[in-house]
Amino acid sequence: MAKKFSKPELSRKINGDIPFDTVISDAPAATERFDILLLQQYPRHSRAAIQKLIKDGRAKVNGEVVAKPNTPIEEDAILELELPKIEGERPPVIYEDENVIVFNKPAGMLSIKKGAYLAEPSIDDFGIIVHRLDRDTSGVIIVAKDEATRGYLQRQFQERKTHKTYFAVTCGVPAPKHAMIDVPLARNLKRPTTFLPDPQGREAQTEYCVLRAGTERALVELKPRTGRTHQLRVHMNHIRCPILGDPIYNPKGPKADRMYLHAASLEITIPGREHGERMTFTADLPEDFERAIK
Repeated sequence: MAKKFSKPELSRKINGDIPFDTVISDAPAATERFDILLLQQYPRHSRAAIQKLIKDGRAKVNGEVVAKPNTPIEEDAILELELPKIEGERPPVIYEDENVIVFNKPAGMLSIKKGAYLAEPSIDDFGIIVHRLDRDTSGVIIVAKDEATRGYLQRQFQERKTHKTYFAVTCGVPAPKHAMIDVPLARNLKRPTTFLPDPQGREAQTEYCVLRAGTERALVELKPRTGRTHQLRVHMNHIRCPILGDPIYNPKGPKADRMYLHAASLEITIPGREHGERMTFTADLPEDFERAIK
């Protein structure tokens, strides 16, 4: 009997550089759904993305197009997947060696591809994702060149051995000027892609410091002590100083050409001789941040 999968372990891995247009895989070891088998072989794509490729006629079984993701595939079948060509240059490189690449991600660029954006350049086109930045967040992001490095780096994020600093322009001036926001967060069940403060949620801590303040806006330094999804955005909204241009947590705020959140620095140990090398990578504050608070 074929093993049943709800969320296969391999589907959570993200690896590899951009494959060439058409890749012919090895034969699957057992009968299984078409989309599941392709997902196992192309784990850097989401299941939704794989299903979209299948429905678009980009996948074949034994040379024949199969357009239904739930088609059962027999043992010894040959699978083919035509991947869309990616157009676009690499983001600016802050640092690169044989193990890692550190990018200065532009605002508007995805960290990881989604089903509807397969042909759109994203950070995972250029390395193995270790952590993420929201599409509208710019700044420092590190990727690995191999799975061993990915694990080495990812453990540091999980064990809170990395140190990150962000800059944000807020609508409103936080008071006091320097404080720790210690407010647990949980998923918003009414809007599952968003989060909200919840006493029963997961621990979340953000240290902030006002660097410069105008009449209605401020440039704020943010240091997350935990790494919850949307943590900085939810915390700043919670103290009634939401981030300028945040389309989710500040939709009624002043119009802006981007979300004014920037990953300014990342301190992490990268693979090196013996026990690794501790390094800090930085990305300069975008010029539009200065203009936004005047």
